[in-house]
Amino acid sequence: MRWESGRRSENVEDRRGMPVRRGGLVGGGIGTVLVVLALSYFLGVDPSLLLQNVPVDSTPAPAEPAPGLTPGADPQADFVATVLGYTEDSWAAIFHDAGRTYEPAHLVLFSGAVESACGLGQAAMGPFYCPADRKVYIDLDFYRDLRDRFQAPGDFAQAYVIAHEVGHHVQNLLGTSDEVQRARQAAGERESNALSVRLELQADCFAGVWANRTEEAQRILEQGDVEEGLAAASAIGDDRLQQQGRGYVTPDSFTHGSSAQRVHWFRRGLETGDPAQCDTLTEL
Repeated sequence: MRWESGRRSENVEDRRGMPVRRGGLVGGGIGTVLVVLALSYFLGVDPSLLLQNVPVDSTPAPAEPAPGLTPGADPQADFVATVLGYTEDSWAAIFHDAGRTYEPAHLVLFSGAVESACGLGQAAMGPFYCPADRKVYIDLDFYRDLRDRFQAPGDFAQAYVIAHEVGHHVQNLLGTSDEVQRARQAAGERESNALSVRLELQADCFAGVWANRTEEAQRILEQGDVEEGLAAASAIGDDRLQQQGRGYVTPDSFTHGSSAQRVHWFRRGLETGDPAQCDTLTEL
């Protein structure tokens, strides 16, 4: 993936090495959160959805703004900032064409654990988007897991992960996330899971739209990049994660979609570059 000459986003917070206020969660406490994180990691469940039911102390943390990045000091952080910049440029153009203004997400780099408006996040839960503060959170060690545990190496696979989380931000801006969340609250468990799958698959499709539009504008793709992205989408399908984690698959508990579904919708966005083709709420 050609990224070195790209614009680095200024909307990156580097919280790596910063202390975490462990008392930030009450009620169930840290033990409850660790159970939530384990469920999210092994069952493929969106941790931001699970953490909605964990009480959070509303007392704000001390105002200590996270430092930005020093360009050139950390190539992996530079890569993440550049990919975020690409998402900003592509979605700004898409929103402009639709007569709207795109409001960029912020991205938080952390190590080990991090405080968010959705609760305490830990590295084991993988990257996540918190709609309450409109921020994407990622521990860069996840990319080692993506390469080694999930067998999905490559820089474009890493970019897909960021683009998927930004896809959730787009859903938040469009009101889709709130619409689906209201429907999930009124639904039974099986239907609620199915709605979550539709939301996740749309984020996959939006990631493909990003790749299409960025390639058109910046020519970032190299030979093998598309295959890397498709491999990453396949690697984190619910069926594959469940088979790896517990040895059997229960489709009714899917929250992100099967490997085949995730590949299909990422490819749909990649081939069309049209967000209108990502209507997973009415089509699967």
